[in-house]
Amino acid sequence: MTDSKPPPAFRRAPPPGNKPPPLNATGPGVRVAASGATTTRLNKRMAELGLCSRREADDWIDKGWVKVNGEIAPMGLQVKHSDRIEIDKKAQGHQATQVTILLNKPMGYVSGQAEDGHQPAVTLVTAQNRWPDDNARFFFHPSQLRGLAPAGRLDIDSIGLLVLTQDGRVARQLIGEDSVMDKEYLVRVSLGETVTNVQAAFPAEQLARLRYGLSLDGQLLKPAQVEWQNPEQLRFVLTEGKKRQIRRMCEQVGLKVVGLKRVRIGRVVLGHLPVGQWRYLAPHERF
Repeated sequence: MTDSKPPPAFRRAPPPGNKPPPLNATGPGVRVAASGATTTRLNKRMAELGLCSRREADDWIDKGWVKVNGEIAPMGLQVKHSDRIEIDKKAQGHQATQVTILLNKPMGYVSGQAEDGHQPAVTLVTAQNRWPDDNARFFFHPSQLRGLAPAGRLDIDSIGLLVLTQDGRVARQLIGEDSVMDKEYLVRVSLGETVTNVQAAFPAEQLARLRYGLSLDGQLLKPAQVEWQNPEQLRFVLTEGKKRQIRRMCEQVGLKVVGLKRVRIGRVVLGHLPVGQWRYLAPHERF
């Protein structure tokens, strides 16, 4: 009598994007097979397809949840763009339980690991600190803290929107190598103790340099949107996030940053979320 138990259910990966890497592409995880076709490490390919992060991919491969061309994939497998990748529904179910949290980070907290005696922002994610007006239909559970990591940074002396997520797809979208997600900041600046109207005293050519023309760490910065909000406050919109970028940009043009608040990432805004409180990213929200 044969076993009638159905095989595990797998779902097929979405087709590649409209602009796949050229066949002669090189870089980490990319090789050229003997046939001349470019191959990529499976975990990297899965991340490129938006299925998960590389770390998640390794975990799924280790659990036997990934098939390539109908065969369970071993760790470290190199694949071609034409190879068929299928994911077990168990992995899909695992992703469905992952949460993304929006926190209004106060000053004095670091974004990532504790350092120099300062607490990481994730310590604020408690049932007591959840924003009472959060209407997302999630219940807080300590298991949601497992693997919860910041997708981007805010300096210890900056406040505002910080994203913490368990979902590698969200992290890749916000801080992946090819991410162009725009981030908006309100920046209070000074130009010496005697200057009360910074906007009036600040040269127009220096404002133009903030928008484009400055370099950090030997690299030309991408164009930025920079506008005056009031005589002491600038609005920055960046598509990159070098360490202490806005503060270092302002230093190069003679401005001192005295307050910095991130108010938007992509289409998600800080809104009325109080300082030190958090809410869930709702299922209908998209960055």
